[in-house]
Amino acid sequence: MATYQSVMLVDDNEIDNIINEKIIESSSFAENILVFQTGQEALDYLREHQEDASNLPEIVFLDINMPIMDGFQFLEEFESFSEEVLKKCKIIMLSSSISPKDIDRAASSRYVKKYLNKPLNARYLQAITV
Repeated sequence: MATYQSVMLVDDNEIDNIINEKIIESSSFAENILVFQTGQEALDYLREHQEDASNLPEIVFLDINMPIMDGFQFLEEFESFSEEVLKKCKIIMLSSSISPKDIDRAASSRYVKKYLNKPLNARYLQAITV
């Protein structure tokens, strides 16, 4: 049985999404995996489903460095959602950035529960309790 009902991957790198999706599937981490290549598409999905919490992901794996809308801009818009969405969707930054500035900025957001370096792996998934 999967640990979570639904998770969301938000990353502009299609290869990273495929790899992360396979790791999540093989680890039985989530029953459903929503994959988006832009922060805007992910926000649109959350907006569309905000009235029905059963369609919301419990965890959002969010990349930082993306064109058009980066992970921090995503977080700024995410903060405007209802309390129900904010409580249900836990954000985990999943980035290749090792910049202390990025790590500190992520840590300063009350919605970011963890900061993980790419690539995602089974050990990371086992350590996630949100």
